[in-house]
Amino acid sequence: MSKIREAFAKGKAFIAFITCGDPDLETTVSVVKEAVKNGADLIELGIPFSDPTAEGPVIQGANLRALTGGVTTDKIFDMVVELRKEVSVPMVFMTYANVVFSYGMDRFVQRCAEIGMDGLILPDLPYEEKEEFAPTCRKYGIDLISLIAPTSEGRIAMIAKEAEGFLYIVSSLGVTGSRSQITTDLSSMVKLVRDNTDIPCAIGFGISTPEQAEQMRAVADGVIVGSAIVKIIAEHGRDAAPYVGEYVKSMV
Repeated sequence: MSKIREAFAKGKAFIAFITCGDPDLETTVSVVKEAVKNGADLIELGIPFSDPTAEGPVIQGANLRALTGGVTTDKIFDMVVELRKEVSVPMVFMTYANVVFSYGMDRFVQRCAEIGMDGLILPDLPYEEKEEFAPTCRKYGIDLISLIAPTSEGRIAMIAKEAEGFLYIVSSLGVTGSRSQITTDLSSMVKLVRDNTDIPCAIGFGISTPEQAEQMRAVADGVIVGSAIVKIIAEHGRDAAPYVGEYVKSMV
Protein backbone atom coordinates (compact mmCIF):
# COMPACT_ATOMS: atom_id res chain seq x y z
CA MET A 1 0.00 0.00 0.00
CA SER A 2 1.15 3.50 -0.78
CA LYS A 3 2.65 5.18 2.28
CA ILE A 4 0.84 8.35 1.20
CA ARG A 5 -2.40 6.74 2.38
CA GLU A 6 -1.10 7.07 5.94
CA ALA A 7 -1.44 10.84 5.70
CA PHE A 8 -5.18 10.43 5.21
CA ALA A 9 -5.67 7.54 7.65
CA LYS A 10 -6.38 9.69 10.71
CA GLY A 11 -9.09 11.73 9.03
CA LYS A 12 -8.64 14.86 6.95
CA ALA A 13 -5.04 15.55 5.92
CA PHE A 14 -3.23 18.86 6.11
CA ILE A 15 -0.59 19.09 3.39
CA ALA A 16 2.08 21.79 3.57
CA PHE A 17 4.05 22.94 0.54
CA ILE A 18 7.53 24.39 1.07
CA THR A 19 10.02 25.58 -1.57
CA CYS A 20 13.39 23.95 -0.89
CA GLY A 21 16.27 26.34 -0.29
CA ASP A 22 14.29 29.51 0.36
CA PRO A 23 16.13 31.30 1.90
CA ASP A 24 18.47 28.32 2.50
CA LEU A 25 18.25 24.57 3.05
CA GLU A 26 18.84 24.79 6.82
CA THR A 27 15.70 26.91 7.07
CA THR A 28 13.78 24.44 4.92
CA VAL A 29 14.74 21.65 7.34
CA SER A 30 13.61 23.58 10.41
CA VAL A 31 10.37 24.70 8.70
CA VAL A 32 9.47 21.13 7.70
CA LYS A 33 10.11 19.86 11.23
CA GLU A 34 7.96 22.63 12.75
CA ALA A 35 5.15 22.00 10.26
CA VAL A 36 5.13 18.28 11.10
CA LYS A 37 5.35 18.96 14.83
CA ASN A 38 2.28 21.16 14.54
CA GLY A 39 0.18 18.64 12.67
CA ALA A 40 1.09 18.58 8.96
CA ASP A 41 0.28 15.06 7.71
CA LEU A 42 2.18 15.24 4.42
CA ILE A 43 4.91 17.52 3.12
CA GLU A 44 5.25 18.69 -0.47
CA LEU A 45 8.80 19.81 -1.18
CA GLY A 46 9.18 22.11 -4.15
CA ILE A 47 12.35 21.66 -6.19
CA PRO A 48 12.97 25.15 -7.61
CA PHE A 49 12.83 25.71 -11.35
CA SER A 50 13.67 28.83 -13.33
CA ASP A 51 10.35 28.91 -15.17
CA PRO A 52 7.64 27.59 -12.84
CA THR A 53 4.62 28.08 -15.10
CA ALA A 54 1.95 26.98 -12.61
CA GLU A 55 3.14 29.31 -9.86
CA GLY A 56 1.96 32.74 -8.88
CA PRO A 57 4.31 35.55 -7.77
CA VAL A 58 4.77 34.26 -4.20
CA ILE A 59 6.16 30.85 -5.15
CA GLN A 60 7.96 32.27 -8.19
CA GLY A 61 9.79 34.59 -5.82
CA ALA A 62 10.73 31.66 -3.59
CA ASN A 63 12.05 29.72 -6.60
CA LEU A 64 14.19 32.68 -7.59
CA ARG A 65 15.59 33.19 -4.09
CA ALA A 66 16.41 29.50 -3.76
CA LEU A 67 18.14 29.30 -7.14
CA THR A 68 20.05 32.53 -6.52
CA GLY A 69 21.14 31.02 -3.20
CA GLY A 70 22.71 28.14 -5.10
CA VAL A 71 20.33 25.30 -4.35
CA THR A 72 20.63 22.23 -6.59
CA THR A 73 18.66 19.01 -6.93
CA ASP A 74 21.54 17.05 -5.37
CA LYS A 75 21.70 19.36 -2.36
CA ILE A 76 17.95 18.90 -1.92
CA PHE A 77 18.35 15.11 -2.02
CA ASP A 78 21.01 15.38 0.71
CA MET A 79 18.69 17.59 2.76
CA VAL A 80 15.94 14.93 2.55
CA VAL A 81 18.39 12.33 3.89
CA GLU A 82 18.86 14.62 6.94
CA LEU A 83 15.12 15.21 7.27
CA ARG A 84 14.29 11.53 7.14
CA LYS A 85 16.31 10.95 10.33
CA GLU A 86 13.52 12.74 12.21
CA VAL A 87 10.54 13.13 9.91
CA SER A 88 8.43 10.06 9.21
CA VAL A 89 5.32 11.56 7.54
CA PRO A 90 4.96 10.96 3.80
CA MET A 91 6.83 13.45 1.61
CA VAL A 92 6.47 14.18 -2.08
CA PHE A 93 8.44 16.33 -4.49
CA MET A 94 6.70 18.92 -6.61
CA THR A 95 8.70 20.13 -9.57
CA TYR A 96 8.66 20.48 -13.34
CA ALA A 97 9.29 17.83 -15.99
CA ASN A 98 12.41 19.66 -17.16
CA VAL A 99 14.07 19.33 -13.77
CA VAL A 100 13.60 15.55 -13.92
CA PHE A 101 14.69 15.26 -17.55
CA SER A 102 17.84 17.29 -17.09
CA TYR A 103 18.80 15.19 -14.05
CA GLY A 104 18.01 11.97 -15.90
CA MET A 105 14.61 10.44 -15.23
CA ASP A 106 15.75 7.01 -14.04
CA ARG A 107 18.47 8.48 -11.87
CA PHE A 108 16.08 11.07 -10.39
CA VAL A 109 13.32 8.62 -9.50
CA GLN A 110 15.74 6.01 -8.17
CA ARG A 111 17.30 8.65 -5.91
CA CYS A 112 13.82 9.68 -4.68
CA ALA A 113 13.21 6.09 -3.63
CA GLU A 114 16.64 5.73 -1.96
CA ILE A 115 16.19 8.81 0.22
CA GLY A 116 12.67 7.92 1.32
CA MET A 117 10.44 10.13 -0.82
CA ASP A 118 6.96 8.78 -1.48
CA GLY A 119 5.66 10.60 -4.52
CA LEU A 120 6.21 13.06 -7.34
CA ILE A 121 3.96 15.85 -8.65
CA LEU A 122 4.72 17.42 -12.03
CA PRO A 123 2.17 20.19 -12.65
CA ASP A 124 3.29 20.66 -16.26
CA LEU A 125 2.95 16.98 -17.20
CA PRO A 126 -0.24 16.55 -19.26
CA TYR A 127 -2.25 13.42 -18.52
CA GLU A 128 -1.64 12.28 -22.13
CA GLU A 129 2.12 12.23 -21.55
CA LYS A 130 1.98 10.56 -18.15
CA GLU A 131 3.20 7.26 -19.58
CA GLU A 132 6.61 8.82 -20.21
CA PHE A 133 7.13 8.92 -16.43
CA ALA A 134 4.76 6.33 -15.00
CA PRO A 135 6.77 3.12 -15.69
CA THR A 136 9.92 4.55 -14.08
CA CYS A 137 7.95 5.71 -11.04
CA ARG A 138 6.32 2.29 -10.70
CA LYS A 139 9.69 0.57 -11.03
CA TYR A 140 10.99 2.40 -7.93
CA GLY A 141 7.72 2.53 -5.97
CA ILE A 142 7.22 6.30 -6.26
CA ASP A 143 3.60 7.47 -6.67
CA LEU A 144 3.15 9.75 -9.67
CA ILE A 145 0.46 12.08 -8.40
CA SER A 146 -2.07 13.37 -10.92
CA LEU A 147 -3.69 16.80 -10.94
CA ILE A 148 -7.31 17.48 -11.83
CA ALA A 149 -8.24 21.02 -12.80
CA PRO A 150 -11.64 22.67 -13.35
CA THR A 151 -10.89 22.31 -17.08
CA SER A 152 -10.35 18.53 -16.85
CA GLU A 153 -14.12 17.89 -17.16
CA GLY A 154 -14.40 14.95 -19.52
CA ARG A 155 -11.09 13.51 -18.38
CA ILE A 156 -11.72 13.48 -14.63
CA ALA A 157 -13.03 9.89 -14.59
CA MET A 158 -10.09 8.70 -16.68
CA ILE A 159 -7.48 10.46 -14.56
CA ALA A 160 -9.11 9.23 -11.35
CA LYS A 161 -9.14 5.60 -12.47
CA GLU A 162 -5.37 5.60 -12.89
CA ALA A 163 -4.53 7.78 -9.90
CA GLU A 164 -1.81 6.87 -7.41
CA GLY A 165 -1.04 8.21 -3.93
CA PHE A 166 -3.57 11.00 -3.78
CA LEU A 167 -5.33 13.13 -6.34
CA TYR A 168 -4.43 16.80 -6.39
CA ILE A 169 -7.55 18.81 -7.15
CA VAL A 170 -6.76 22.30 -8.41
CA SER A 171 -9.39 24.58 -6.87
CA SER A 172 -9.27 27.42 -9.37
CA LEU A 173 -7.98 28.29 -12.79
CA GLY A 174 -4.75 30.22 -13.12
CA VAL A 175 -1.64 30.06 -11.02
CA THR A 176 -1.00 29.29 -7.35
CA GLY A 177 -1.61 32.01 -4.78
CA SER A 178 -4.09 32.98 -2.08
CA ARG A 179 -7.65 33.61 -3.28
CA SER A 180 -10.24 35.65 -1.40
CA GLN A 181 -12.86 33.15 -2.50
CA ILE A 182 -12.97 29.87 -4.36
CA THR A 183 -15.91 29.61 -6.73
CA THR A 184 -15.28 26.33 -8.57
CA ASP A 185 -17.94 23.66 -8.14
CA LEU A 186 -15.58 21.36 -6.30
CA SER A 187 -18.16 18.99 -4.88
CA SER A 188 -19.20 17.77 -8.32
CA MET A 189 -15.54 17.32 -9.28
CA VAL A 190 -14.96 15.30 -6.10
CA LYS A 191 -18.08 13.24 -6.71
CA LEU A 192 -16.78 12.24 -10.14
CA VAL A 193 -13.48 11.25 -8.55
CA ARG A 194 -15.30 9.22 -5.88
CA ASP A 195 -17.27 7.37 -8.54
CA ASN A 196 -14.04 6.18 -10.11
CA THR A 197 -11.50 5.62 -7.35
CA ASP A 198 -11.13 5.28 -3.60
CA ILE A 199 -7.81 7.13 -3.65
CA PRO A 200 -7.91 10.19 -1.36
CA CYS A 201 -8.19 13.62 -2.94
CA ALA A 202 -6.80 16.87 -1.64
CA ILE A 203 -7.63 20.39 -2.77
CA GLY A 204 -4.96 23.01 -3.37
CA PHE A 205 -4.33 26.39 -5.06
CA GLY A 206 -5.60 29.41 -3.22
CA ILE A 207 -6.32 28.13 0.27
CA SER A 208 -4.91 30.39 2.95
CA THR A 209 -7.40 30.85 5.81
CA PRO A 210 -8.81 28.40 8.37
CA GLU A 211 -12.30 29.25 7.04
CA GLN A 212 -11.34 28.21 3.51
CA ALA A 213 -9.64 25.09 4.85
CA GLU A 214 -12.82 24.21 6.73
CA GLN A 215 -14.90 24.65 3.55
CA MET A 216 -12.55 22.45 1.53
CA ARG A 217 -12.32 19.88 4.27
CA ALA A 218 -16.05 19.37 3.98
CA VAL A 219 -15.61 18.45 0.31
CA ALA A 220 -12.28 16.60 0.11
CA ASP A 221 -10.00 14.31 2.13
CA GLY A 222 -7.29 16.89 2.56
CA VAL A 223 -6.21 20.47 2.04
CA ILE A 224 -2.96 21.68 0.44
CA VAL A 225 -1.51 25.03 1.48
CA GLY A 226 1.50 26.50 -0.30
CA SER A 227 1.60 30.23 -1.02
CA ALA A 228 0.42 31.22 2.46
CA ILE A 229 3.32 29.25 4.01
CA VAL A 230 5.86 30.46 1.46
CA LYS A 231 4.74 34.04 2.21
CA ILE A 232 5.52 33.57 5.92
CA ILE A 233 8.98 32.27 5.01
CA ALA A 234 9.54 35.25 2.68
CA GLU A 235 8.61 37.59 5.52
CA HIS A 236 10.64 36.00 8.33
CA GLY A 237 13.53 34.43 6.40
CA ARG A 238 15.80 32.28 8.54
CA ASP A 239 13.59 32.83 11.60
CA ALA A 240 10.45 31.56 9.86
CA ALA A 241 10.12 28.09 11.42
CA PRO A 242 8.16 29.01 14.59
CA TYR A 243 5.85 31.30 12.59
CA VAL A 244 5.13 28.51 10.10
CA GLY A 245 4.52 26.18 13.06
CA GLU A 246 1.94 28.60 14.51
CA TYR A 247 0.23 28.98 11.15
CA VAL A 248 0.05 25.22 10.55
CA LYS A 249 -1.38 24.74 14.03
CA SER A 250 -4.10 27.35 13.34
CA MET A 251 -4.98 25.66 10.03
CA VAL A 252 -4.96 22.11 11.39
